[in-house]
Amino acid sequence: MKIIKILNNNVAVTINDKGHETIVMGNGIVFKRKVGDELDPAKVDKTFTLLDKNVSSKFQELLTDIPMEHILLVEQIINYAKIKLGKKLNDNIYVTLPDHISGAIQRYREGSILKNPLLWDVRRFYKDEFEVGLKANQVVEKETGVRFLEDEAAFIALHFINAEINGEISSTYELIRIMQEIADIVRNYFSIVFDENSLYYYRFITHLKFFAQRILNNTHYDDDNEELLDAIKVKHKKAFQCVQKVRAFVLKKYKYDLSNEEMLYLTVHIARITKNL
Repeated sequence: MKIIKILNNNVAVTINDKGHETIVMGNGIVFKRKVGDELDPAKVDKTFTLLDKNVSSKFQELLTDIPMEHILLVEQIINYAKIKLGKKLNDNIYVTLPDHISGAIQRYREGSILKNPLLWDVRRFYKDEFEVGLKANQVVEKETGVRFLEDEAAFIALHFINAEINGEISSTYELIRIMQEIADIVRNYFSIVFDENSLYYYRFITHLKFFAQRILNNTHYDDDNEELLDAIKVKHKKAFQCVQKVRAFVLKKYKYDLSNEEMLYLTVHIARITKNL
């Protein structure tokens, strides 16, 4: 474990056995050491191996700008999220999340608290990620004494949503807006209140997430289910009529036309969440 860069007395950058840059942390780990020396692995408390060199470089810069306790509490949150979400996360989360949380802790201590306009939508559409945000609030309060509001949990959830889809925060806002627009069309068409705890609603929202991504990326399902769609639109007439409204809206606003396959799946999901009306 050879030192290639020293960030401070407790943090160094090394090269691991596979030739990857590894950031190592430990109390006084580089005391009386210099670049080119070997480190004693027994003194290493934490290691971070980020394969993206650009992300690794940004993370190293971050380590010199924010308190180490913030880095360590964010690591707790990310490790919890990996288990809770069960999804691969982009390495960028190791840069964006500590930067955000450290800044938020400073803001709260100064009495500057931001409201999140997407709080209710994140809570509704991304329940698992929002629960990670709530867990993050608990970790921050335990480690620093700063008590975040639920608005901050939603901001934190957005970082994980972003890390899952490998996009930018701005595109995540777009994604949620599209989901909200389509869900509102369905809700207003049937004059219903969704049962947000039902399995059918969960499946519907999951479908909307990927549907919204396809709209933003201008990608489509393969379009080879015309016969099945003909059967479905007879069996679920009102649901299909609602889908036609969705189709017209999306075409007008986003210049995206639904394929037969997309209309088929959306009709089935809408029929399921409205079947007890």
